[in-house]
Amino acid sequence: MTTFPQVLSGLLAAGGARPLVTFYDDATGERTELSVTTYANWVAKVSSLLVEELDLERGGRLLVDLPAHWLGTVALGAAWNCGLEVVWEGDADAVLTGPGGLDRWAGLAGGRPVVATALQPLAGRFTEPLPAGVHDLGVEVWSQPDAFVPWSVPEPGDAAVPGLNQAELWRAAAAGQTRDGGRLLSESNPASPSGLVSFTGPLLSNGSLVLVVNASVERSARIAADERVSDRFDPDQSARS
Repeated sequence: MTTFPQVLSGLLAAGGARPLVTFYDDATGERTELSVTTYANWVAKVSSLLVEELDLERGGRLLVDLPAHWLGTVALGAAWNCGLEVVWEGDADAVLTGPGGLDRWAGLAGGRPVVATALQPLAGRFTEPLPAGVHDLGVEVWSQPDAFVPWSVPEPGDAAVPGLNQAELWRAAAAGQTRDGGRLLSESNPASPSGLVSFTGPLLSNGSLVLVVNASVERSARIAADERVSDRFDPDQSARS
């Protein structure tokens, strides 16, 4: 498998009901679980928003500025589903940010799409007005369809992240830290260079990600037991591999 759509199709064929991403935020008490099918639906919705509403095209660049959150995994999948390169700095054709990035990115809204998410449960909308020109993901994503067919299908040579095309991304994921069908617990941001393989590894190994933020060591251990975690993500080991 050398493109994200191929990887996702393989996961759906293996069983759409099983968990793919489970997110815990101990600061808010949120627990959100996305099955393979639910994740695929979210990816389709955000893909449609990027392409049909914001006019992004295969080969473009999406800057993702999100903290560790389940929506970060959706942003990655949607970008690769459209043949976009995910970047974390520099020039880009569009920006996807959370509340913490509004001051930094809102000023670009006049020249390129800037989409913000409130990072609320179920991707809820902002309760306060956003700066002029900034799109609210929690408003605009819900009208998008649960299926997406790109006009231009991503290819293995399309850039996925800086330095890796889609084929290389999945080759790197194969060297990840998740056994086949395993449950990987991570406290790293999957939508970041150092945490990327915490997400791509489980996807490629028919496994799943348990993403935990703002938890004590003791609480993280309890979550690991409750979720039957088989592996823990070590970003330092990832950096060395």
